Amino acid sequence: MTDSVKKMIRKFGLPRIIIVLFFLFLVVCAGAFQMNLPQFFSDVLRRWGMYGVLALAMVPAIQCGIGPNFGITMGIVGGLLGGLVVIQLDIAQNPALVAIHPLFAAWVAILAAIVIGVILAVGIGYLYGQLLNRVKGSEMTVTTYVGFSVIASMNMVWMLLPFDNGELIWPNAGKGLRNTISLASSYSGVMNDTLAFSIGDFFVPTGLLLFFFLMCFLVWLFMRSKTGIAMSAAGTNPMFAKAAGINVNRMRLVGTILSTVLAAVGILVYAQAFGFIQLYNGPMMMGFTSVAAVLIGGATPRRASIAHVLIGTFLFQGIMALGLPVVNQFIPESNLSEVMRLIISNGIILYALAQAKGGDSRE
Repeated sequence: MTDSVKKMIRKFGLPRIIIVLFFLFLVVCAGAFQMNLPQFFSDVLRRWGMYGVLALAMVPAIQCGIGPNFGITMGIVGGLLGGLVVIQLDIAQNPALVAIHPLFAAWVAILAAIVIGVILAVGIGYLYGQLLNRVKGSEMTVTTYVGFSVIASMNMVWMLLPFDNGELIWPNAGKGLRNTISLASSYSGVMNDTLAFSIGDFFVPTGLLLFFFLMCFLVWLFMRSKTGIAMSAAGTNPMFAKAAGINVNRMRLVGTILSTVLAAVGILVYAQAFGFIQLYNGPMMMGFTSVAAVLIGGATPRRASIAHVLIGTFLFQGIMALGLPVVNQFIPESNLSEVMRLIISNGIILYALAQAKGGDSRE
Protein backbone atom coordinates (compact mmCIF):
# COMPACT_ATOMS: atom_id res chain seq x y z
CA MET A 1 0.00 0.00 0.00
CA THR A 2 1.48 3.36 -1.08
CA ASP A 3 1.95 6.27 1.28
CA SER A 4 -0.62 8.33 -0.61
CA VAL A 5 -3.27 5.62 -0.12
CA LYS A 6 -2.42 5.32 3.57
CA LYS A 7 -2.66 9.09 3.92
CA MET A 8 -6.07 9.10 2.22
CA ILE A 9 -7.34 6.33 4.53
CA ARG A 10 -6.12 8.23 7.60
CA LYS A 11 -7.75 11.43 6.35
CA PHE A 12 -11.18 9.98 5.61
CA GLY A 13 -11.15 7.16 8.14
CA LEU A 14 -11.43 3.46 7.28
CA PRO A 15 -14.97 3.04 8.71
CA ARG A 16 -16.19 6.00 6.65
CA ILE A 17 -14.63 4.60 3.47
CA ILE A 18 -16.32 1.25 4.20
CA ILE A 19 -19.70 3.01 4.55
CA VAL A 20 -19.25 4.78 1.19
CA LEU A 21 -18.25 1.51 -0.48
CA PHE A 22 -21.23 -0.24 1.13
CA PHE A 23 -23.57 2.39 -0.28
CA LEU A 24 -22.06 1.96 -3.76
CA PHE A 25 -22.37 -1.82 -3.35
CA LEU A 26 -26.08 -1.43 -2.62
CA VAL A 27 -26.52 0.72 -5.73
CA VAL A 28 -24.77 -1.89 -7.89
CA CYS A 29 -26.85 -4.70 -6.38
CA ALA A 30 -30.07 -2.75 -6.94
CA GLY A 31 -29.11 -2.29 -10.57
CA ALA A 32 -28.18 -5.96 -10.94
CA PHE A 33 -31.58 -6.99 -9.58
CA GLN A 34 -33.19 -4.62 -12.10
CA MET A 35 -34.86 -2.67 -9.34
CA ASN A 36 -36.35 0.75 -10.02
CA LEU A 37 -33.27 2.87 -9.32
CA PRO A 38 -34.90 6.24 -10.21
CA GLN A 39 -37.61 5.53 -7.66
CA PHE A 40 -35.07 4.56 -5.01
CA PHE A 41 -32.98 7.67 -5.62
CA SER A 42 -36.16 9.73 -5.34
CA ASP A 43 -36.67 8.20 -1.91
CA VAL A 44 -33.06 8.99 -0.98
CA LEU A 45 -33.55 12.64 -1.97
CA ARG A 46 -36.77 12.85 0.01
CA ARG A 47 -35.15 11.34 3.10
CA TRP A 48 -32.12 13.62 2.65
CA GLY A 49 -34.24 16.74 2.91
CA MET A 50 -36.56 15.15 5.46
CA TYR A 51 -33.82 14.42 8.02
CA GLY A 52 -31.31 17.08 7.00
CA VAL A 53 -32.33 19.93 9.30
CA LEU A 54 -32.30 17.60 12.32
CA ALA A 55 -28.72 16.63 11.48
CA LEU A 56 -27.89 20.31 10.92
CA ALA A 57 -28.78 20.93 14.58
CA MET A 58 -25.52 19.17 15.49
CA VAL A 59 -23.28 21.85 13.91
CA PRO A 60 -23.75 24.71 16.42
CA ALA A 61 -23.82 22.23 19.31
CA ILE A 62 -20.47 20.71 18.39
CA GLN A 63 -18.90 24.03 17.43
CA CYS A 64 -19.89 25.74 20.69
CA GLY A 65 -18.26 23.01 22.78
CA ILE A 66 -21.12 20.89 24.15
CA GLY A 67 -20.36 18.11 21.66
CA PRO A 68 -22.89 15.91 19.82
CA ASN A 69 -26.30 17.00 21.10
CA PHE A 70 -28.27 13.87 21.97
CA GLY A 71 -30.76 16.16 23.71
CA ILE A 72 -32.23 17.71 20.55
CA THR A 73 -35.47 16.01 21.57
CA MET A 74 -36.01 19.07 23.78
CA GLY A 75 -36.20 21.24 20.66
CA ILE A 76 -38.25 18.56 18.92
CA VAL A 77 -40.88 18.88 21.66
CA GLY A 78 -41.09 22.62 20.98
CA GLY A 79 -41.57 21.99 17.27
CA LEU A 80 -44.24 19.36 17.90
CA LEU A 81 -46.15 21.78 20.13
CA GLY A 82 -46.02 24.39 17.36
CA GLY A 83 -47.41 21.88 14.88
CA LEU A 84 -50.20 20.86 17.25
CA VAL A 85 -51.27 24.46 17.88
CA VAL A 86 -51.58 25.07 14.15
CA ILE A 87 -53.79 22.00 13.75
CA GLN A 88 -55.86 23.00 16.78
CA LEU A 89 -56.50 26.42 15.18
CA ASP A 90 -57.29 24.91 11.74
CA ILE A 91 -55.06 27.47 10.05
CA ALA A 92 -54.66 25.36 6.91
CA GLN A 93 -58.46 25.20 6.59
CA ASN A 94 -59.00 28.94 6.95
CA PRO A 95 -61.47 29.89 4.15
CA ALA A 96 -59.68 33.14 3.35
CA LEU A 97 -56.32 31.40 2.94
CA VAL A 98 -57.76 28.44 1.04
CA ALA A 99 -59.50 30.86 -1.34
CA ILE A 100 -56.10 32.20 -2.37
CA HIS A 101 -54.71 28.70 -2.92
CA PRO A 102 -54.70 25.50 -0.83
CA LEU A 103 -50.90 25.32 -1.12
CA PHE A 104 -50.65 28.90 0.16
CA ALA A 105 -52.80 27.98 3.16
CA ALA A 106 -50.58 24.95 3.86
CA TRP A 107 -47.46 27.14 3.71
CA VAL A 108 -48.99 29.66 6.11
CA ALA A 109 -49.79 26.77 8.45
CA ILE A 110 -46.32 25.27 8.48
CA LEU A 111 -44.60 28.65 8.75
CA ALA A 112 -46.86 29.49 11.69
CA ALA A 113 -45.92 26.15 13.26
CA ILE A 114 -42.23 26.93 12.73
CA VAL A 115 -42.56 30.38 14.33
CA ILE A 116 -44.37 28.96 17.38
CA GLY A 117 -41.91 26.08 17.62
CA VAL A 118 -38.90 28.41 17.39
CA ILE A 119 -40.27 30.70 20.13
CA LEU A 120 -40.76 27.72 22.44
CA ALA A 121 -37.37 26.26 21.49
CA VAL A 122 -35.56 29.48 22.40
CA GLY A 123 -36.90 29.30 25.95
CA ILE A 124 -36.26 25.56 26.21
CA GLY A 125 -32.77 25.97 24.76
CA TYR A 126 -31.91 28.73 27.22
CA LEU A 127 -32.76 26.54 30.22
CA TYR A 128 -31.02 23.58 28.61
CA GLY A 129 -27.90 25.65 27.94
CA GLN A 130 -27.79 26.86 31.53
CA LEU A 131 -27.84 23.23 32.66
CA LEU A 132 -25.03 22.24 30.31
CA ASN A 133 -22.87 25.13 31.53
CA ARG A 134 -23.06 23.58 34.99
CA VAL A 135 -22.07 20.07 33.94
CA LYS A 136 -19.00 20.71 31.80
CA GLY A 137 -17.16 17.53 31.05
CA SER A 138 -20.26 15.35 31.17
CA GLU A 139 -22.26 16.86 28.32
CA MET A 140 -22.79 13.68 26.32
CA THR A 141 -24.04 11.77 29.34
CA VAL A 142 -26.30 14.60 30.44
CA THR A 143 -27.72 15.31 26.98
CA THR A 144 -28.57 11.63 26.50
CA TYR A 145 -30.23 11.42 29.91
CA VAL A 146 -32.11 14.68 29.45
CA GLY A 147 -33.28 13.65 25.98
CA PHE A 148 -34.76 10.38 27.21
CA SER A 149 -36.20 12.03 30.33
CA VAL A 150 -37.98 14.72 28.35
CA ILE A 151 -39.63 12.15 26.06
CA ALA A 152 -40.71 10.08 29.07
CA SER A 153 -42.15 13.14 30.80
CA MET A 154 -43.97 14.29 27.68
CA ASN A 155 -45.75 10.92 27.53
CA MET A 156 -47.78 12.18 30.47
CA VAL A 157 -48.05 15.76 29.23
CA TRP A 158 -49.53 14.70 25.88
CA MET A 159 -52.43 13.13 27.79
CA LEU A 160 -53.11 16.28 29.80
CA LEU A 161 -52.84 19.14 27.30
CA PRO A 162 -56.21 20.85 26.74
CA PHE A 163 -56.54 20.33 22.98
CA ASP A 164 -60.02 19.52 21.71
CA ASN A 165 -59.64 19.30 17.93
CA GLY A 166 -61.03 15.96 16.75
CA GLU A 167 -57.95 15.29 14.63
CA LEU A 168 -55.72 15.51 17.69
CA ILE A 169 -57.49 13.72 20.54
CA TRP A 170 -58.48 10.11 21.08
CA PRO A 171 -62.04 9.77 19.69
CA ASN A 172 -63.52 7.69 22.51
CA ALA A 173 -61.74 9.21 25.50
CA GLY A 174 -62.48 12.79 24.45
CA LYS A 175 -59.09 13.93 25.75
CA GLY A 176 -55.45 13.07 25.42
CA LEU A 177 -53.50 13.35 22.18
CA ARG A 178 -53.27 10.49 19.73
CA ASN A 179 -50.01 8.66 19.20
CA THR A 180 -49.95 9.41 15.47
CA ILE A 181 -51.68 12.49 14.04
CA SER A 182 -52.34 12.81 10.31
CA LEU A 183 -51.38 16.05 8.58
CA ALA A 184 -53.47 15.33 5.48
CA SER A 185 -55.84 18.22 6.17
CA SER A 186 -53.09 20.57 7.31
CA TYR A 187 -49.58 20.86 5.82
CA SER A 188 -48.71 17.32 4.74
CA GLY A 189 -46.15 17.36 1.91
CA VAL A 190 -46.32 21.11 1.42
CA MET A 191 -42.54 21.43 0.98
CA ASN A 192 -42.25 18.23 -1.05
CA ASP A 193 -44.91 19.35 -3.52
CA THR A 194 -43.75 22.94 -4.01
CA LEU A 195 -41.94 23.30 -7.37
CA ALA A 196 -41.62 19.50 -7.51
CA PHE A 197 -41.03 17.81 -10.85
CA SER A 198 -40.56 14.31 -12.23
CA ILE A 199 -38.30 12.83 -14.89
CA GLY A 200 -39.85 9.45 -15.53
CA ASP A 201 -39.90 7.68 -12.17
CA PHE A 202 -37.39 10.11 -10.68
CA PHE A 203 -39.26 12.58 -8.46
CA VAL A 204 -37.48 15.66 -7.12
CA PRO A 205 -39.04 17.30 -4.01
CA THR A 206 -37.68 20.70 -4.97
CA GLY A 207 -39.28 22.76 -2.21
CA LEU A 208 -38.08 20.37 0.48
CA LEU A 209 -34.49 20.43 -0.78
CA LEU A 210 -34.50 24.20 -1.25
CA PHE A 211 -35.69 24.69 2.33
CA PHE A 212 -32.97 22.33 3.59
CA PHE A 213 -30.31 24.17 1.58
CA LEU A 214 -31.65 27.51 2.83
CA MET A 215 -31.29 26.38 6.42
CA CYS A 216 -27.75 25.16 5.68
CA PHE A 217 -26.93 28.53 4.10
CA LEU A 218 -28.29 30.47 7.09
CA VAL A 219 -26.25 28.37 9.53
CA TRP A 220 -23.19 28.79 7.25
CA LEU A 221 -23.66 32.59 7.35
CA PHE A 222 -24.06 32.54 11.12
CA MET A 223 -20.91 30.47 11.62
CA ARG A 224 -18.98 33.13 9.68
CA SER A 225 -20.45 36.03 11.61
CA LYS A 226 -18.62 37.65 14.53
CA THR A 227 -20.75 35.70 17.02
CA GLY A 228 -20.32 32.44 15.11
CA ILE A 229 -16.54 32.78 15.00
CA ALA A 230 -16.43 33.62 18.70
CA MET A 231 -18.65 30.62 19.42
CA SER A 232 -16.34 28.28 17.47
CA ALA A 233 -13.31 29.72 19.25
CA ALA A 234 -14.95 29.13 22.63
CA GLY A 235 -15.68 25.54 21.66
CA THR A 236 -12.25 24.81 20.22
CA ASN A 237 -10.04 26.42 22.87
CA PRO A 238 -11.90 27.86 25.88
CA MET A 239 -8.74 29.08 27.64
CA PHE A 240 -7.59 31.03 24.59
CA ALA A 241 -11.12 32.35 24.06
CA LYS A 242 -11.23 33.63 27.66
CA ALA A 243 -7.87 35.33 27.18
CA ALA A 244 -9.30 37.02 24.07
CA GLY A 245 -12.22 38.39 26.08
CA ILE A 246 -14.86 35.92 24.88
CA ASN A 247 -17.53 34.86 27.35
CA VAL A 248 -17.29 31.08 26.96
CA ASN A 249 -20.46 30.28 28.88
CA ARG A 250 -22.44 32.76 26.81
CA MET A 251 -21.15 31.27 23.55
CA ARG A 252 -22.05 27.76 24.73
CA LEU A 253 -25.50 29.08 25.55
CA VAL A 254 -25.88 30.60 22.07
CA GLY A 255 -24.85 27.33 20.40
CA THR A 256 -27.22 25.28 22.56
CA ILE A 257 -30.16 27.58 21.82
CA LEU A 258 -29.44 27.52 18.08
CA SER A 259 -29.18 23.72 18.11
CA THR A 260 -32.51 23.47 19.96
CA VAL A 261 -34.18 25.88 17.52
CA LEU A 262 -32.92 23.91 14.50
CA ALA A 263 -34.31 20.73 16.07
CA ALA A 264 -37.73 22.40 16.38
CA VAL A 265 -37.65 23.41 12.72
CA GLY A 266 -36.26 20.02 11.70
CA ILE A 267 -39.05 17.99 13.27
CA LEU A 268 -41.67 20.04 11.40
CA VAL A 269 -39.82 19.51 8.13
CA TYR A 270 -39.68 15.80 8.92
CA ALA A 271 -43.37 15.66 9.88
CA GLN A 272 -44.65 17.36 6.73
CA ALA A 273 -42.56 15.01 4.57
CA PHE A 274 -43.70 11.97 6.54
CA GLY A 275 -47.33 13.11 6.56
CA PHE A 276 -47.84 12.50 10.27
CA ILE A 277 -46.85 13.89 13.66
CA GLN A 278 -45.58 11.18 15.99
CA LEU A 279 -45.89 11.83 19.71
CA TYR A 280 -45.03 9.84 22.84
CA ASN A 281 -41.93 7.68 22.11
CA GLY A 282 -41.81 8.54 18.40
CA PRO A 283 -38.94 11.10 18.66
CA MET A 284 -36.94 8.98 21.15
CA MET A 285 -34.04 8.00 18.86
CA MET A 286 -33.91 11.05 16.60
CA GLY A 287 -30.98 12.49 18.50
CA PHE A 288 -28.97 9.32 17.89
CA THR A 289 -29.68 9.18 14.15
CA SER A 290 -28.82 12.86 13.77
CA VAL A 291 -25.52 12.44 15.60
CA ALA A 292 -24.72 9.35 13.53
CA ALA A 293 -25.39 11.17 10.26
CA VAL A 294 -23.16 14.15 10.96
CA LEU A 295 -20.29 12.01 12.34
CA ILE A 296 -20.44 9.68 9.35
CA GLY A 297 -20.12 12.76 7.15
CA GLY A 298 -16.71 13.52 8.68
CA ALA A 299 -17.49 15.54 11.79
CA THR A 300 -15.79 14.88 15.11
CA PRO A 301 -16.94 15.61 18.68
CA ARG A 302 -14.94 18.86 18.38
CA ARG A 303 -15.61 20.03 14.83
CA ALA A 304 -18.58 19.96 12.46
CA SER A 305 -19.45 21.77 9.24
CA ILE A 306 -22.27 22.05 6.73
CA ALA A 307 -20.43 19.67 4.38
CA HIS A 308 -20.44 17.00 7.09
CA VAL A 309 -24.21 17.36 7.40
CA LEU A 310 -24.83 17.15 3.65
CA ILE A 311 -22.56 14.14 3.07
CA GLY A 312 -23.43 12.26 6.25
CA THR A 313 -27.19 12.61 5.95
CA PHE A 314 -27.12 11.53 2.30
CA LEU A 315 -25.02 8.43 3.08
CA PHE A 316 -27.04 7.44 6.16
CA GLN A 317 -30.41 7.81 4.47
CA GLY A 318 -29.13 6.31 1.24
CA ILE A 319 -28.10 3.14 3.02
CA MET A 320 -31.41 3.01 4.89
CA ALA A 321 -33.41 3.50 1.69
CA LEU A 322 -31.51 0.96 -0.41
CA GLY A 323 -30.44 -1.58 2.21
CA LEU A 324 -33.78 -3.22 2.97
CA PRO A 325 -35.01 -3.70 -0.63
CA VAL A 326 -31.65 -5.20 -1.63
CA VAL A 327 -31.70 -7.61 1.35
CA ASN A 328 -35.21 -8.67 0.39
CA GLN A 329 -33.95 -9.51 -3.09
CA PHE A 330 -31.17 -11.67 -1.69
CA ILE A 331 -33.54 -13.46 0.67
CA PRO A 332 -37.08 -13.18 -0.76
CA GLU A 333 -40.16 -13.92 1.31
CA SER A 334 -38.19 -13.70 4.53
CA ASN A 335 -38.79 -11.83 7.75
CA LEU A 336 -35.29 -10.39 7.77
CA SER A 337 -36.21 -6.90 6.54
CA GLU A 338 -36.93 -5.52 10.02
CA VAL A 339 -33.94 -7.34 11.48
CA MET A 340 -31.68 -5.91 8.78
CA ARG A 341 -33.13 -2.45 9.31
CA LEU A 342 -32.13 -2.63 12.97
CA ILE A 343 -28.70 -4.05 12.15
CA ILE A 344 -27.97 -1.38 9.55
CA SER A 345 -29.32 1.59 11.49
CA ASN A 346 -27.94 0.57 14.88
CA GLY A 347 -24.63 -0.47 13.34
CA ILE A 348 -24.19 2.97 11.84
CA ILE A 349 -25.22 4.62 15.10
CA LEU A 350 -22.74 2.40 16.99
CA TYR A 351 -19.97 3.56 14.65
CA ALA A 352 -20.97 7.18 15.26
CA LEU A 353 -20.98 6.71 19.02
CA ALA A 354 -17.55 5.10 18.82
CA GLN A 355 -16.29 8.26 17.18
CA ALA A 356 -17.74 10.42 19.97
CA LYS A 357 -15.47 9.24 22.76
CA GLY A 358 -17.31 10.82 25.63
CA GLY A 359 -18.19 14.41 26.27
CA ASP A 360 -14.88 16.01 27.04
CA SER A 361 -14.64 19.47 28.48
CA ARG A 362 -12.61 22.01 26.57
CA GLU A 363 -11.74 24.00 29.64
